[in-house]
Amino acid sequence: MKVYVGNLPWSVDHAKLTELFASFGEIEEATIISDKFSGKSKGFGFVTFKNDADAKKAIAAMNEKELEGRNLKVNEAKPMDPDRPRRPPQRREFNQRRDRF
Repeated sequence: MKVYVGNLPWSVDHAKLTELFASFGEIEEATIISDKFSGKSKGFGFVTFKNDADAKKAIAAMNEKELEGRNLKVNEAKPMDPDRPRRPPQRREFNQRRDRF
């Protein structure tokens, strides 16, 4: 089962995320989602457990737990809905004002 972990402090990396959840059971993968341009954490990640029961224990124990002054949001990860419309990137055009002569 894949678990969503949100509201993570910026200091948490893959190793720290694994360490936080390792006591609940065997972990297949722990991933922090990062910005593709800057490489900085986006403040959330995913932990995949081999056993669903271990994942449920982790959710129960870690949801709303404080970590470095932030309350974690931990729940079962839901797959992205392919039918949900995505917001297109906003285009910014500079120096294109029409009121200039």
